[in-house]
Amino acid sequence: MQYINAFVVGGIICALSQILIDKTKLTPARILTAYVVLGVILTAIGMYKPLVDFAGAGATVPLLGFGYTLAEGVKTAVAESGLLGAFTGGAKAAAGGISAAVFFGLLTALLFRPADKS
Repeated sequence: MQYINAFVVGGIICALSQILIDKTKLTPARILTAYVVLGVILTAIGMYKPLVDFAGAGATVPLLGFGYTLAEGVKTAVAESGLLGAFTGGAKAAAGGISAAVFFGLLTALLFRPADKS
């Protein structure tokens, strides 16, 4: 059942993104940024954790989940280090994902020779 929950929630998040792309004049970059900020806000007010508990990777893998990871990292670091944790917690919590994105982006660029579409 956990797989079905993850599939449904992740699918709904992706479908909402596609609707925003198709029906509004928002650029994909603005939508992605809005999703990260929304993940932080929903985590701050306590509404995202129940969704993560219900859907698992369906809620943590999309960009809303990145915002969730940043907010949880900041919350943990502030509890441990005080105000300094507000500046370091998000980066520390998301370091693995950021490192993987940079590594695989570099690997892809080396293997496939990126070029402009013009």
